[in-house]
Amino acid sequence: MIARAMAAESRENSPSGSPGPLRKHPIKSIIEKTNNFRRTRSLNAPSPIQQFGPCGRIMKNSAMVMQIQDPASQRLTWYKPPLSVLVIKKLHDSSVLVPFVQLVHWLVHEKSMVVFVESAVLEDTLLKEYGDFTSVRDRLMTFRAGTDDLTDKIDFIICLGGDGTLLHASSLFQQSVPPVMAFHLGSLGFLTPFEFNNFQEQVENVLEGHAALTLRSRLQCVVLRKIPEDGKEKKKPTTILVLNEVVVDRGPSPYLSNIDLFLDGKHITSVQGDGLIVSTPTGSTAYAVAAGASMIHPSVPAIMVTPICPHSLSFRPIVVPAGVELKIALSPDARNAMWVSFDGRNRQELRHGDRYMIE
Repeated sequence: MIARAMAAESRENSPSGSPGPLRKHPIKSIIEKTNNFRRTRSLNAPSPIQQFGPCGRIMKNSAMVMQIQDPASQRLTWYKPPLSVLVIKKLHDSSVLVPFVQLVHWLVHEKSMVVFVESAVLEDTLLKEYGDFTSVRDRLMTFRAGTDDLTDKIDFIICLGGDGTLLHASSLFQQSVPPVMAFHLGSLGFLTPFEFNNFQEQVENVLEGHAALTLRSRLQCVVLRKIPEDGKEKKKPTTILVLNEVVVDRGPSPYLSNIDLFLDGKHITSVQGDGLIVSTPTGSTAYAVAAGASMIHPSVPAIMVTPICPHSLSFRPIVVPAGVELKIALSPDARNAMWVSFDGRNRQELRHGDRYMIE
């Protein structure tokens, strides 16, 4: 842009109107022109123009998995005022009872919102000791995890606990997850940035749309069971969404695991060791980093593949782009079955012929 401006100015000053030699500009003038040229603030993506040189340009692809956005520009916007909120409390923890009662009392009486809580929360006998809770108990909406569907019923979520409480909130939604506001009231707080001391002011900012967002990706896992030869007991593929990681391990077997790993249908390697971790950037700070992997910023669209105690010097943690399809299956020469867990839940056995598709 600076070069074009100099050429145009030289052409205007030429008597014949033809391009003349560029005049030498003072350094100060060049610096002023440079300061007026605003660069894009995208931290981890190409320029929105997507042009390289005078002729090169990225062709638009309708099958694009995601569009990377500048994290500084991700803001929460309400199309209409939020009316319903889901409050997730850490169960069997007496230290969270007082903040829970204060929060639901404020949401119901001060903000006139519809508050959803788990049925297991109201079954806590310790809540009967709080007189303030009696006045709002009958106005709370209840549900049971795994039975009732909360899709399109919740505007945003408030978590009271640690990282495990937030993972539980994520598991309640197998489609899009409403915005989550997590208060640090547990043992681990990697994902819970808010303090409860001034919760009224912080929740008010969210309700008014004055809040920044951190978008976090989840892994979509499809369990494909081997079809019996007689065709009986055929099960439909099971789909599970996880926020942290999928862990494949050898379980109680004393033998090393032998796992085949495929990337978009191509065989990458055979993992021989204690197991394999496939994690999101969010899960990279959990089991993956304990197994020797690197931490990944949540705004980076990637998937981390980490072996657990590999019996090889050639396979180390690798990062693959988000949107690829990973397939995990037992190697034909595997001596024992494997076990799989999703965010530490739904632990199940992986036998010969079974596959796990992750994307």
